[in-house]
Amino acid sequence: MKKWLSVLLLVSMTVTVLAACGSSNSAEKNESGTTKKKVIAWAWDPSFNGAALKIAEDLYKKENPDFELEVVEMAKTDLEQKLNTNLAADVKDGLPDIILVNDPNIQKYVNAYPNTFADFGDKIDYTQFSPYKVDALKVDGKMYGVPFDIGSTGMFYRSDYLEEAGFTDADLQNITWDRYIEIGKIVKEKTGKYMATINPNDEALTSILLQSGGSWYITPDNKGNFVNNPVMTETLRVYKAISDSGIAKPVTGWSEFVGSFNAGDVATVVSGVWQVSSIMDAKDQSGKWKVAPTPRLGIDGGVNASNEGGSSWFVLDGSANKDLAIDFLSKTVGSSSEFYERFLTENGGVGSFIPAFSSEAYGQTSEFFGGQAIYSDFTKWSTEVPGISLGMYTQEAKDALKNELPNILNGADLTQSLANIQKLFEQQVQ
Repeated sequence: MKKWLSVLLLVSMTVTVLAACGSSNSAEKNESGTTKKKVIAWAWDPSFNGAALKIAEDLYKKENPDFELEVVEMAKTDLEQKLNTNLAADVKDGLPDIILVNDPNIQKYVNAYPNTFADFGDKIDYTQFSPYKVDALKVDGKMYGVPFDIGSTGMFYRSDYLEEAGFTDADLQNITWDRYIEIGKIVKEKTGKYMATINPNDEALTSILLQSGGSWYITPDNKGNFVNNPVMTETLRVYKAISDSGIAKPVTGWSEFVGSFNAGDVATVVSGVWQVSSIMDAKDQSGKWKVAPTPRLGIDGGVNASNEGGSSWFVLDGSANKDLAIDFLSKTVGSSSEFYERFLTENGGVGSFIPAFSSEAYGQTSEFFGGQAIYSDFTKWSTEVPGISLGMYTQEAKDALKNELPNILNGADLTQSLANIQKLFEQQVQ
């Protein structure tokens, strides 16, 4: 199929390189002569994901002193290319024992490469995790991987701008997107500040809108979900309303997006919890920010909670160290509140393990955010995010939408545009 052509073309160029990056699957002797098994993991972002695994290693070694973990760090796109290349060529040598998988890719990997990833079965008590994260791991009744970090969303807002416009914190709690637009118009009139940013080449906002309504770009059986989908119709109506209202500052790219709120040009940022660090980069804005629940779609089933991003840890089924890798993840990332407390305090990472949510670490207040216990709020909202099936072709569906979005914003008939998107999506995945 078309979706794999680019992957297959890369096979001959990269397969030989992979062997140097993968698991040795061998036992080593330590100085005392006892056997030391080394587990190898692939992950991106050493200061976040790699650091999390090192916390897990530190905890696991308390009961398993001969355990050793090697984290092979690479860019996210490089990791995904290497994994796809090996799996498409059915080359298992050179793969790691553990690998980090972006949640939207889970269904694609598991379905496209059967018998490649380990089923954790009853090794993890999945009732202890945010439900929507668990739903992403379930394929044909089997549970693949361990839920990790979350992208639970919220509405970051400049309390000083909103106060100047005549609004209190209570006015921003559990509002609809239509009310958000109304408030945005008043904020722009009273303060001269935009309410938000907008970038038609970035699908983040449409994704947040869709999941808050319990829907997605594709159906659970991997069909396009654009036609006869009330949530999709409402999502694009709201998106166009934001654009038409004049409350959103047009931006292109990540730098302009971050620069807009760091420079004080916008009053709100609707984004994942991981956006905290970027907002806090503007030290002079300390005490001026707060967070409220994500606005909801004004339809049945719409909730004030959604998600943007997140990943999970997988074990390769063919790994010689499969049982050890599963045990390592199960006893740390899969069950340890201490792991998640350290991950938050040391690296600013928010996990999906519910028992940790009531810990002192998650209850800490933030001076930057006006004394608000923001992590307690984000984790509460994470338990309210609708579970959806991300399917195999999320990126293809997003690309089809982005192709038609300029026409929608220019006033094209929405019913016809949705039919165009559906047709393009079907062409892409044939």
